[in-house]
Amino acid sequence: MTTSDTARTYPQALRTLYLVRFGFAVIWAAILFAAAAATTAPNPLLTVLLILYPLFDAGAVLWQLRADPDTRRSKAAEWVNVAVSLAVAVALGIASSASISAALAVWGVWAIVAGVPQLIAAIRNRRNGGQVPQMLSGGISVFVGAGFLFQGLQGSAMIAGAAGYATLGAIFFLISAVRLSATLRRPRA
Repeated sequence: MTTSDTARTYPQALRTLYLVRFGFAVIWAAILFAAAAATTAPNPLLTVLLILYPLFDAGAVLWQLRADPDTRRSKAAEWVNVAVSLAVAVALGIASSASISAALAVWGVWAIVAGVPQLIAAIRNRRNGGQVPQMLSGGISVFVGAGFLFQGLQGSAMIAGAAGYATLGAIFFLISAVRLSATLRRPRA
């Protein structure tokens, strides 16, 4: 495989990953929104849904790490994201069994802590194209996470907001995939 082929393979992998993440997030958000509308009390479906999202996020970041051909740069931000997502999956399982407001607060902490590495990784990957939406997504995640944390600490049980958060993230993934598709259609240099 030539350097030119390698330079195109990673953006193709990112495009595929972003499309998969878009599809997952949209479906997950629809199910969470329906489940949250049906109750304001903790239940097994909400717990499973809340655990599933950060687990999927960790798996997606692992996939991205595996596909990245750049062995010279630090991937610490991505590994932090994986570790945090796995820890949050456990914390959400515990918190969502106690109360929805506790789960909302944990979700907020996760959005903050995962948003920073997403922003860093997007800045580092900008040469591959389609990363501006990921930069925005990481930055917005920090601010929205603070809102979720504040709401959860105030006792709010509005976990459906997490569905809106996932939907916005899905839109950013779709935009990144479309931008990468345009980049990949350009003639090779």
